[in-house]
Amino acid sequence: MKHLVWDWNGTLLDDLALTIAATNATISAAGGRPITLDEHKRTFRRPLTDYYAEILGRWVGAEEFMHLDEVFHGVYRAGLLECPLASDATAAMRAWRGTQSVLSMWGHVDLLRELDRRGLSGFLVRVDGCRGNGLGDLKGAYLAGHLAALGADAADCVLIGDSIDDADAAASAGARCVLYAGGITDADRLGETGWPVTSTLTEAVALAEGGGLARDGDRVER
Repeated sequence: MKHLVWDWNGTLLDDLALTIAATNATISAAGGRPITLDEHKRTFRRPLTDYYAEILGRWVGAEEFMHLDEVFHGVYRAGLLECPLASDATAAMRAWRGTQSVLSMWGHVDLLRELDRRGLSGFLVRVDGCRGNGLGDLKGAYLAGHLAALGADAADCVLIGDSIDDADAAASAGARCVLYAGGITDADRLGETGWPVTSTLTEAVALAEGGGLARDGDRVER
C-alpha cells in the first residue's frame, strides 16, 4: 500500500466517552432516554438521521436534525480540550512509510485546528473534513472525492477507521480497509464486514503495510 487514509473521531482521537456524553445530551433534547456506551457501540450508524430515528423511535426531519446537531457539537466542543489522542496514534503515524492523510465527517475547520494543535499536521499530505452540513452523510462519496483530490489510485490506498461506514466507504471506493476496535463500534460488528479488525493503531498500520488486504470471502486483489 502506498497511501494511508486515517479516520479522525474514534480512531486517531479517543473521543468515545465525549461522544457518548454529547449523544445523550442530544437524545435528551429530543425527548429520548440516555443510552449506554455498549448500546452506542452496537447501534451507531450513518446516516445520522437513521440512527436518531432508531433510538428515538420516530423520524427526525432536517430542521430538527440541525437543532440536534447544534446540541451535540456544543457539548462536544466543550469537552474537546480534555479529549486525548488514541494512546498509540502518534507512534502509528510515524510507523507508516508511505504518504498519509485524514478524512473525517467532522467539521473541516475544527479538524484542521485540532490536528495542528496536537502536532499531527506535519504527517499529512491532505486533510478533508465536512464543509457545510451533510446531515450526517455516508462517507463513501467523500472518500472518493478525497482520493481524487490526491490523485491516488484507490487500489494503492488503505483506510483505517472505527465504523461500519468506514468499511463501506473503502469498499465502494475500491480501497482496502483495516478497522480499529478501540472506537465507536463493537468489535463483533466490525468483524461482520469481513475486513481485518485490530485492537491497536500500530497493529492496524502493520497490517496495512503488509498489503494483500481483502475482505473474508473475497480474496481477489482489489
